[in-house]
Amino acid sequence: MCGVIGIYGNDHVFKDLYQGLLAIQHRGQDSAGIITYDGRFHTKKGNGLVRDIFTEEHFKRLNGSIGIGHTRYPTIGGYGGDEAQPFLINSPFGIMMAHNGNVINYKEIKQVLFDKHKRLLNSDNDVEAILNVFAQELAEQNIKKLTPQHIFNAVRRVYEKVRGSYSVVAYIAEQGLVAFRDPYGIKPLVYGSRDDGPIPSYAVASESVSLNIMNFKNVQNIEAGQALFIDKNRDIHTKKLADCPHSPCLFEWVYFARPDSFIDNVNVYDCRVHLGRFLAEKIRTMNLDIDVVVPVPDSARDAAVEIARILQLRYREALVKNRYIGRTFIMPSDQSRKSSIRQKLNPIVSELKGKNVLLVDDSIVRGNTSRAIIDLVRECGAKKIYFAAYSPPLRYPCVYGIDMQTKTEFIARNATVDQIAKKLKADKVIYQSLEDLEKAVSLGNKKLQTFCSACFSGIYPTGDVTPDVLAKIEAERKIIKDNQLELNL
Repeated sequence: MCGVIGIYGNDHVFKDLYQGLLAIQHRGQDSAGIITYDGRFHTKKGNGLVRDIFTEEHFKRLNGSIGIGHTRYPTIGGYGGDEAQPFLINSPFGIMMAHNGNVINYKEIKQVLFDKHKRLLNSDNDVEAILNVFAQELAEQNIKKLTPQHIFNAVRRVYEKVRGSYSVVAYIAEQGLVAFRDPYGIKPLVYGSRDDGPIPSYAVASESVSLNIMNFKNVQNIEAGQALFIDKNRDIHTKKLADCPHSPCLFEWVYFARPDSFIDNVNVYDCRVHLGRFLAEKIRTMNLDIDVVVPVPDSARDAAVEIARILQLRYREALVKNRYIGRTFIMPSDQSRKSSIRQKLNPIVSELKGKNVLLVDDSIVRGNTSRAIIDLVRECGAKKIYFAAYSPPLRYPCVYGIDMQTKTEFIARNATVDQIAKKLKADKVIYQSLEDLEKAVSLGNKKLQTFCSACFSGIYPTGDVTPDVLAKIEAERKIIKDNQLELNL
């Protein structure tokens, strides 16, 4: 999962890109990059957080009224600045591109591009595959004057060749801004406008909050299988190029998106409140002796408040978060996740000692974080610890852009709820049902009837994820993790 921003503006866009990336820093903490355009491309990419990569010098150097920014959370490819987006290609016209998602058939595309078109991909980042397919399809049209139809033809061919999930933003030099979402719309993408000159500025982003921060209005979704082209006259052209069931990723509402964002017209905060309400009703039937409800900050707070309200229980912020530590789930290795947990959370002992505590979190993935938190609360003298997740059990690999690509990573894989509780050293573990998760999202947008629930259900909406594909991805992922481990030693 990553964050993308593209701006077609009227003035120097670096400041807007910087602010917009800060707003979606939660979507990726490994690396970040910005490319701007003023007749030539200006690039800065690096490892780490946005605030650490870009300086006053880059504000002065990255000139132009057009730009693309990206925060990276690696799935395909290695870690570090060499794999950071956006990516550039010089022909046709010159194109810069960034994306959020995961290309399943990246290696096959890479081989075909070299064998058939003599295009060498110089990274392991899958956006380079999308960029080269798109560029090749433009080049093969022998364009004399670029039209929206040329763009739509190229995107349609990307849909035919590139499998997986991808929300893409690109700029074609002196031609216009392009954005498109994969045929199933698995990853989010929105666009908006801002009246700040003789003609409006336009921006595309992964989350609406980024556009809000940059003061862009009239926010609209780019739909599943839809392409957007804003030409050099700032005229907007859109076309639906695929007719697959819209299947947005449920994990956006569970964990990834900010609560003040709208994903496919569903407010994330409202959805998490609904999830708290549904989970509270389930807990009520269990007749548990609970003294206090404690959220695992930050994403679980909205649901935990609602649980406490409905069950008429005391709510306490008994785990204090160090906000200068990154999100442990998206850290690249188990070792870094484990070492950061104790630094990240510190308990208020008086709120936990002698109490029966209901801990509320968004999900349980590998179990390392959950187990460490339970141990921490137990050390404070809690009598009983109930652990509630407002998402269903995660059991199946994600191939669409979340770093859960091997089945061995899931504590819930082939385990009952009681077995999970024993592994976590909790007195009881409580999960949300998949039905209630889907219901919570649909309450915000009745048009959403199908979802990507692959990590919960094992049903992959693209229909092309076979056991062989999963085994291949798992083997590739193991090699990457082994290489990363060697680098850390």
